[in-house]
Amino acid sequence: MICLLDQQSIVKSQDLSTLLNASESTIRRDLKELEEAELLERVHGGAKRILNLGFEQDMAEKSVKNTQKKQAIAQLAAEYIHDDDVIYLDAGSTTLEMLPFLAGKNITVVTNSVHHAAKLGDLNIETIILGGSLKLSTKAIIGSTAIEQLSRFRFNKVFMGMNGAHLEFGLTTPDPEEAALKSLAISHAEEAYVLIDQTKLNKVTFTKVADLEAVTLLTNQCSFELIEQFQKKTIIKEALQ
Repeated sequence: MICLLDQQSIVKSQDLSTLLNASESTIRRDLKELEEAELLERVHGGAKRILNLGFEQDMAEKSVKNTQKKQAIAQLAAEYIHDDDVIYLDAGSTTLEMLPFLAGKNITVVTNSVHHAAKLGDLNIETIILGGSLKLSTKAIIGSTAIEQLSRFRFNKVFMGMNGAHLEFGLTTPDPEEAALKSLAISHAEEAYVLIDQTKLNKVTFTKVADLEAVTLLTNQCSFELIEQFQKKTIIKEALQ
């Protein structure tokens, strides 16, 4: 149902009933539950996707959502990392799930995440944490000092979290300062990967980070139609679940 909204923005209850072979009363109940979970907004005769450009959950809220999907995506991402790589690891709940899969790798990691840096240290991985202003909600380092420091570095690979990947508007995130840091990291990498679960595909938030063509998208399994649309714009890989 959510994947269908990702593709169409608005869906009719009657169409959902036919597609899912379910009664309209069942569809109405499911739509009510999804609305209460803030995943959609019910309208007359159906539902529409919620478009909240500036909203961002804090790290505690993000870390408990879609955990299994994030772990599958993170495991896929870690497969692209090889010994002697210098990588940038962006702050975020999905990139955080990569850390157990990095154990034993001989790599250097640059990150703007306080959480990530602490856990990387526990894994005895050589780590550089950017300096700057601490964003309290996500524990990410942002600001001009972080930008200046990051501008000196080059990476084999970068691994980014993102709030939206839209077919028309590209990669977006709510915070302009975080967007600037993400954009710079992507431009300084030989290869750039965005870890994004399917609930964020075809979503758009406040600030553009980069075009889809600049990255490879790593996501969980979704509808063939949606994947096919993204494949026209960029490389997209699905994690096994």
